Amino acid sequence: MRLNSILNRYVFFELIPPFVINMVFFTFVFLMAKILDIANLVVNYSVSLLSVIMMLVYAIPSFLVYVIPMSVMMTVLLTFLKLSSDNELIAMKAGGVGLYKLLPPVLFFCGIGFAATLCMGIYGMPWGRVAAKELTYQIAASNLDIGLKERTFNDSFDGVMLYVNTIDIQTKTLVDVFIEDQRTADMVSTVIAPRGQLFGEPEKHLFHLRLYNGTINQVGLKNRSANSIHFDTYDLTLDLNRSINEAKRSRKDEKEMGFRELVESVKHSGQKNSRYYKKVMEIHKKFSIPAACFALGLIAVPLGVQSRMAKRSFGLGLGLAFLLLYYVLLTIGLVLGKRGYYPPFVGMWLPDLLIGGLGVVFLIRTAHERTVGIDRIMYWFQKVKSLNGRWVNRITRSSD
Repeated sequence: MRLNSILNRYVFFELIPPFVINMVFFTFVFLMAKILDIANLVVNYSVSLLSVIMMLVYAIPSFLVYVIPMSVMMTVLLTFLKLSSDNELIAMKAGGVGLYKLLPPVLFFCGIGFAATLCMGIYGMPWGRVAAKELTYQIAASNLDIGLKERTFNDSFDGVMLYVNTIDIQTKTLVDVFIEDQRTADMVSTVIAPRGQLFGEPEKHLFHLRLYNGTINQVGLKNRSANSIHFDTYDLTLDLNRSINEAKRSRKDEKEMGFRELVESVKHSGQKNSRYYKKVMEIHKKFSIPAACFALGLIAVPLGVQSRMAKRSFGLGLGLAFLLLYYVLLTIGLVLGKRGYYPPFVGMWLPDLLIGGLGVVFLIRTAHERTVGIDRIMYWFQKVKSLNGRWVNRITRSSD
């Protein structure tokens, strides 16, 4: 059958509306965690709307790497569930159109998903992560209290170690402040204060900390002297320039590297440690996850056709179960592959091979009018559901 035939065009255009809906839905789900963090920045730190929008834009490519294969599978499943429930597949079979002849538009659609996911993995994700990292640091440099964490030692400042027990975001007040200052040669100063106020000059990356009713303990390393000073007010200048320079010089992680950078880094790796395995797995992942569009799309066809006798929600649940199985296998492959238990390509490609293999088997059985066991799963599901209902009734009667 020609790819541009009326039937193939019909099936292909039937795939587009559910794909758009799935893309919007899954992207929104993935963005929920980011939205909560960003809402905190807007409400508590008055971050500009432009910065918020750019943070969302930079985060989207990393999500799309996973969202596109998920959307492809659910789109194919929903489309064939619709064709089955509307008896259109039966009409096609009566007209001499077998299941194999409906595969060209599905494979073409999966190919589009493969290309889009590949572009996101190779180009979009590294660009988004690097840009988001730079933007986050700019925001943190302009709002120092974003970078400060309660009950955590902060050494981002030149020669100064800062510890704060509690931070009042609204008033920018620091409670129970401990500072170790080593900026003076041969002198270590320890400053303790119950309260401090933070303000500064963000454009110069300089911040000023005003402390109240505290104590300064100074120890001279050269002459081994010590003295203690009590103060009512003490001003301390904090310089972020060293931290900014270190951030610029810091090396990228494997998810921030482009494809060529990853390949070159692997070639010049001196030893096969955990970082080496992460890089190799990232290279394979850039191709294995896009290939999942074919594996997941292929298994969705027989699931959609075989679920015509069951409830539509059951077919969707079964599709989500296989989708979850794929990502569970991928996660296991990532964890074990990073530790070097087996070659990195095994963990990255095994989920595709297993799901794709099941898809081929299910497709062949479905094309020959043979069941793939969905009816049995439905039967046992209904049986377990009825047993649970009986147990609930018994417990309710015994409690009465």
